[in-house]
Amino acid sequence: MRKILFNDKYSLTQEVLAGNKTMTRRSFARFEPDARMFDEIYNIEGGFDDKGRWIFTLYNENGDIIGDLIPHYKVGDIVAIAQSYKTIYAEMEDKDAAEQFKKEYENTAGWNNKMFVKADLLPHHIRITDIKIERLQDISEEDALREGIEEFCFDYFLPNDYSKPFLMPRDAFAFLIDKVGKKGDWDKNPLVAAYTFELVD
Repeated sequence: MRKILFNDKYSLTQEVLAGNKTMTRRSFARFEPDARMFDEIYNIEGGFDDKGRWIFTLYNENGDIIGDLIPHYKVGDIVAIAQSYKTIYAEMEDKDAAEQFKKEYENTAGWNNKMFVKADLLPHHIRITDIKIERLQDISEEDALREGIEEFCFDYFLPNDYSKPFLMPRDAFAFLIDKVGKKGDWDKNPLVAAYTFELVD
């Protein structure tokens, strides 16, 4: 079982658990060959390779293969949603089980930091239902809403933050991505894997 982290400062984990966020854009696990120029890409085709990995093969305008993009996840993967052990403890309804859980994990790094939790202990999961490759700025208005951007009174807002209105969902997403990713990512406009997912539990 693998895990996936969503940003808590901007309530993205909560948006996933509420079913409001059903897409996420991520960098790639690996790009082969590393030094290939993205400007040469003319076509992209996805499929399984002979090792059972889901990859996207990149072609130039002559139909020559110029490299492969290997995403972190593939269609059908069940992925655990990372939460701190303290958060998991607070959600537990069985008091005896909760106290036993607290006793076992309270003094571990994962109690307050979800980067250090074990995937098999996480109670909530998503299933990857689709993957597409696109440049970050190619996100549609509809997909920006699937990323958790909220609509209210014809304006658009970051999740659970109504202090700054935006005219369009993409505008709000562009602002958000520079807050939760690396600063300047939107302007750099990298190729990303756009995962669509559904909440399992």
